[in-house]
Amino acid sequence: MTHSSTSATFAPPVMEARRWLEGVSFGAQRPLINVSQAAPVEPPHPDLRAAIAEAALHDDAAHLYGPVLGLPELRDEVAASVSRTYGGAVTADHVAITSGCNQAFAATIASLCGVGDEVILPTPWYFNHKMWLDMSSVRAVPLPTGQGMIPDAGEAEALITPRTRAIVLVTPNNPCGVEYAPDVIAQFADLARRRGVKLIIDETYRDFHSRSGAPHDLFADPDWADVVIQLYSFSKAYRLTGHRVGAMVAAPAQLAQVEKFLDTVTICANQLGQRAALWGMRHLGDWLAGEREEILARRGAIESGFAPLAARGWRLLGAGAYFAYVAHPFDIASNILAPRLVREAGLLMLPGTMFMPETDPSGAQQLRIAFANIDATGIGAMYRRLEALEL
Repeated sequence: MTHSSTSATFAPPVMEARRWLEGVSFGAQRPLINVSQAAPVEPPHPDLRAAIAEAALHDDAAHLYGPVLGLPELRDEVAASVSRTYGGAVTADHVAITSGCNQAFAATIASLCGVGDEVILPTPWYFNHKMWLDMSSVRAVPLPTGQGMIPDAGEAEALITPRTRAIVLVTPNNPCGVEYAPDVIAQFADLARRRGVKLIIDETYRDFHSRSGAPHDLFADPDWADVVIQLYSFSKAYRLTGHRVGAMVAAPAQLAQVEKFLDTVTICANQLGQRAALWGMRHLGDWLAGEREEILARRGAIESGFAPLAARGWRLLGAGAYFAYVAHPFDIASNILAPRLVREAGLLMLPGTMFMPETDPSGAQQLRIAFANIDATGIGAMYRRLEALEL
């Protein structure tokens, strides 16, 4: 096969995991518990669906190309929200609307990197970040995380070379769920400024952060745009996964480069989706607060119910937002264990090998649990099945 950009990377992990279900039946007594993916499975709020329908029927512009960097009203709303949340000065010309947060990352890398450049990714990493770097011929430089799955800025500095263009942080983290403390984030921002690289901070899950205040103060720095590129997704907050709407916040000069990428890929983000995101931001604050409380309650159930598994040798490495990250006690690599869990326990979850370099053996002992779509009862059932495993 001729070498291509896509052949430089691996198959999509979630799609691979779904194939493990083929030929396996699940009875009423033990239905499948699917904790493989973070995407919401419920439709948007009924009033939001009505707003989408209203726009589809009566807003002619919703069916046409829009500005490449996004609906002006939505850019204004995002800027105001970021300024208010983080105590900073962000304006609409700092905001681009993208076709989901994955595209925001892709556009960011395209605007920063050339062939052979390097980007530092803490491990375990979000696999789509690694995939895009592979396809862009940009080297992903792994930064192993330490105690509590938290990366260390000092260790990151040792990895910087003349080809380094950016450091990526995901907080709350995918796959580990952990939240990076403000001082940790500040240390990485200081490092990025000192060494002349960008800090890309992916906050897809920020609406489900356990902190009541701002998760960091990066935007309080009047010169934040020299260093920081923030990525965000509307998919999780407003259940808009199928509409593909994300955002990035960066220097206007950076967005001028991003605009070139967006114009050649999608031209503009989905117009109905953008209107839905705007309506959600303006009208669903109380509802979103309730969604956050439910996710935090499920995180609590993950943590409080773990003791029986701990007694059998399991370790809870991280939990928060949509994810828990665990180490299993078996003498079986996780990429072998995970398909067996489908057949033997009716559980679909992803192995740590999907989030680690092939050269890092720790992924073989790890599993990711995306718990956002199962309630406390479902979490209890999942734990009982794991506790009963005899391998």
